[in-house]
Amino acid sequence: MIITAVILLLAIVLAPILLIRFRKRWVAAFNLAVTNRITSRFAARLPGFGILTHAGRKSGKLYRTPVNVFRAPEGFLIALTYGRESEWVKNVLAAGGCELETQGVRYRLSAPTIVHDTTRRRFPPFVRVVLGLIGANDFMQMEKCREEKLLHLG
Repeated sequence: MIITAVILLLAIVLAPILLIRFRKRWVAAFNLAVTNRITSRFAARLPGFGILTHAGRKSGKLYRTPVNVFRAPEGFLIALTYGRESEWVKNVLAAGGCELETQGVRYRLSAPTIVHDTTRRRFPPFVRVVLGLIGANDFMQMEKCREEKLLHLG
């Protein structure tokens, strides 16, 4: 009975992690349709989160994408949780930059570079573990151009 309960508990805990790791395209589509609409309401204000504003490569349409973002000496690191083939990644690379809102501040970012690092050593320890579990070994490094205090985030 105890072994069955432990196996069931492990299945419940590991299922989402395995789903993210091996079905990133499906999870990304679900997040685009559902999760991003929810997280975009608070991502610009919480540590570890931000909203990227970027233009579509073909359409020129402006998109707002919630991301996991962390400060770095030269600017910011953005975890590529769905890999380097995500549309927002392609858009930012093609444009050579984007805008980021995080913790109530808006930044203009430039010089996007994709870095592959299986150690994830530039991220906080807990984040390293989570990114390792989902198999995220790539991140985008960007330089900060300027910052502007936001008067209103809501």
